[in-house]
Amino acid sequence: MYYPFFLFNERIDHRPVFSGLRGDPYVADLSPGSPLLQGMDVRDQEGFQRLLHEKMGSTYHWGFSPYLERRDSLLGDCPQMVADQRFIHLGLDVIVGLGTPLHAPLDATVAQSGYEEGEGNYGGWVLLKHANPHFETFYSLFGHLSKSYLPAAGQDVEAGAAFAVVGDFNENGNWFYHTHIQTITQKGLDRGYLSKGYCAQADLAEMNDLCPSSIPLFKR
Repeated sequence: MYYPFFLFNERIDHRPVFSGLRGDPYVADLSPGSPLLQGMDVRDQEGFQRLLHEKMGSTYHWGFSPYLERRDSLLGDCPQMVADQRFIHLGLDVIVGLGTPLHAPLDATVAQSGYEEGEGNYGGWVLLKHANPHFETFYSLFGHLSKSYLPAAGQDVEAGAAFAVVGDFNENGNWFYHTHIQTITQKGLDRGYLSKGYCAQADLAEMNDLCPSSIPLFKR
């Protein structure tokens, strides 16, 4: 069975990526024209983190930014994105506190892990491989992590086990505190989507076969 329909199978041990999330999430709109982005330097992510803290206050303990959200304004100063017109977000950004542990949503093996330097990049990242007789093998990518707590490639991680933590500005690509969660099929991995967290409008028709929504994989 292929992703995400096997998640309805009761024999699959599906766990939350973050434990203890409570209450409703804050929705951080990062699309063009969003009030959150108006009047701010989008590369001042420490300032944006303070703004998020103010907006979330004591009401919201976690948040998210959506899959397939357009981010032309946020990425307008990234030459590689502008050249390819890749402004459509392929992950689910889950907003949590600095140092929050991530847990494997399914039994997995660490396919790769590493550190991507540079402003606006992933910083620390982990690619988990999910293989099971009940479904087609696929991968989950987690970005903006602490580079000090990355698991080694080849390490087995049981569903629910912690494997990384959310990183600080100096190690997460200089982004607000969150994790980018992206699902990638084998075809998507072969097509280079390990290093592509965004796609162009022209690519949308085939995204379900390459990087389907990670929302079903994320579980509270």
